Amino acid sequence: MQEVKAGDTIVLVATNKDGSVNGQSFVVRGILEGISGPGGRDGYIHLADAKTLLRIDGKEISEIAIRLKNIGDLHPAFAAMQTQLAALKNKMDKPVFEIHTWEKLSPFSKIANMIDLMTLFIKIMLVAIVLVSIMNVMVMSVYERINEIGTIAAIGTRPGKIMALFLTEGLLLGIFGTLIGVAISLAAIFGMNMMGIRFDFGRQQGLILAPTIAVGEVLMVMGIVIAIAVLGSLQPAWKAAKMDPITALRHV
Repeated sequence: MQEVKAGDTIVLVATNKDGSVNGQSFVVRGILEGISGPGGRDGYIHLADAKTLLRIDGKEISEIAIRLKNIGDLHPAFAAMQTQLAALKNKMDKPVFEIHTWEKLSPFSKIANMIDLMTLFIKIMLVAIVLVSIMNVMVMSVYERINEIGTIAAIGTRPGKIMALFLTEGLLLGIFGTLIGVAISLAAIFGMNMMGIRFDFGRQQGLILAPTIAVGEVLMVMGIVIAIAVLGSLQPAWKAAKMDPITALRHV
């Protein structure tokens, strides 16, 4: 099937509900992206052709596929359909319709779940790196300014004010670092979209890499990074606030 292109003639073979086999030739009019993910085998034919292929005289439907615009609506829509169709039962008091989600029918959902899990671990690692980096910068900042800390403490600056100064520095590091990181990320995404990178996955060839990022994701990451930057500044700021002025002024 990978060699089939628009204009080729193919033969579809289907088993009817009575168990008989029927075949019919068709002309391929176009190649579409699979709706069930990479590796799926999906196609569209006219309803009249389908009735001829399956030898159906009246109006019969064996399956209805619903495609949602937002994957986040999958489970609410599934629950709503189960509630609405549960009352429809046949003579044997069994449900007339079977409802299945894309996650259950498509093996690609497992791959998507693995990708989501890997993404979560990457986020955790990045948060840990940010925390360690901010703490390292702030610890060195406190160590290099021991004399200055002793001076401002000796002239009457309260420990709370000293702590606030270093927390503000950590906050600014988080804000500016986040803004620079977001700018670089958006530029990289824009560049990859402009390049039109193509790749093969499973049975599908010539897929175009089109990375996107939601505004909500950007804001969430910015908030996490800034919060981690402030959290990483707490211990160095506390150490600077509790420093003895006399000992700090003697530091060389």
